[in-house]
Amino acid sequence: MEKVARFEKISLDRYINDAGAEAAESYDGIKLPRRATAHSAGYDFFAPTDVFLPAGGSAVVKTGVRAFMKEGWALLIYPRSGLGFKLGIRLANTVGVIDGDYCFSDNEGHIMIKLVNGGDSSVTLSAGTAVAQGIFTPYGITEDDCATAARNGGFGSTD
Repeated sequence: MEKVARFEKISLDRYINDAGAEAAESYDGIKLPRRATAHSAGYDFFAPTDVFLPAGGSAVVKTGVRAFMKEGWALLIYPRSGLGFKLGIRLANTVGVIDGDYCFSDNEGHIMIKLVNGGDSSVTLSAGTAVAQGIFTPYGITEDDCATAARNGGFGSTD
């Protein structure tokens, strides 16, 4: 397998800015994404703090993680099938797309995952729970592509 990326924690200052001062105590416990088995395609992303999802509600998991990728690769974030199947939890944007240049944004490329509870009961996911999975994928561009803009931000920052 070709090695195309690496995960790193964002800085403590960035994490506090995004997650709040009370989250600082969870910074050392941030787990970098990892595969569960040798043949897993997806890297599990973990909640660094407890996540409360009211029935019909949502919450943003501030993972504390960013990804550096080789040119021509993207990271796609998918729901964990067990959470969806057993609890009705899904991603708000169905599939998240982490572009290769996102890691250089002002927010350090902090990957945040918005979960939606489509179930009838509130759910609390404990810190350390795998909440989504990321799969690296190559992509192509058109022959007449002329994009030259630089990214600065996430969640709709390029439109």
